[in-house]
Amino acid sequence: MKYVKLLRDGKAVWGVLKGELVRTLAGEPFRGICYDGETLPLEACRLLAPCGEGAKIICVGKNYYDHALEMGEGVPDRPILFMKGANAINHPEGQVCAPAFVERLDYEGELAFVIKRRAKNVPMEDFTQYILGYTCLNDITARDIQKGDGQWTRGKGMDGFAPMGPVLTDEVDPADLSVETRLNGVVVQAGRTSQFMTRVPALLAYITASMTLEPGDVVSTGTPAGVGPMSCGDTVEVEVQGIGILRNHIK
Repeated sequence: MKYVKLLRDGKAVWGVLKGELVRTLAGEPFRGICYDGETLPLEACRLLAPCGEGAKIICVGKNYYDHALEMGEGVPDRPILFMKGANAINHPEGQVCAPAFVERLDYEGELAFVIKRRAKNVPMEDFTQYILGYTCLNDITARDIQKGDGQWTRGKGMDGFAPMGPVLTDEVDPADLSVETRLNGVVVQAGRTSQFMTRVPALLAYITASMTLEPGDVVSTGTPAGVGPMSCGDTVEVEVQGIGILRNHIK
């Protein structure tokens, strides 16, 4: 299925995308599929980030070998995890507004997935039972703050620093998808999920060995080489094969 989350009458609702039409749901898809009888044209919908309300976002650092090298801090021997809070969630076509003290704002295009049931100590072979679907995410980073602080919470967790969407789908295989980032139409990142140092099944097992993931939580899987700065007025797009294009604007 392909899911979207949208704004209807001032409230967030979920829907199932069928071609260019959205059949809206009576509740969250983590709790089962129950249609409410309304159908909307996709072009008329204001799309929201397809995750749970108040979701936590678990991100993986340096999961591509080439990106680990470009950061100049060595290649990790295990996944590096960090978190973004619900305040960081941003929507397709949303604006990214960094605080005035940020001197360098970077894009990081990634594949992400959303959890559909409570996940703790998940065996690798059971990973599909816990994933509702896959989406695009931009792990926006205040690079100067990240480096200056010596840890990643503030530089990556600012308001609006996790745009995601536009679609959440279970119709792709995460083992080998292209991930591309474009800045003002120019390709600046191009990788494949087959280049992951830790693949999705092992990531989910590793994360849930330490913490419980709840329905609607997000895991973002790391960015390929080519990270770089954005400026006011730029448009950044993250495209993942079979999912779509996440577009955001830097204000």
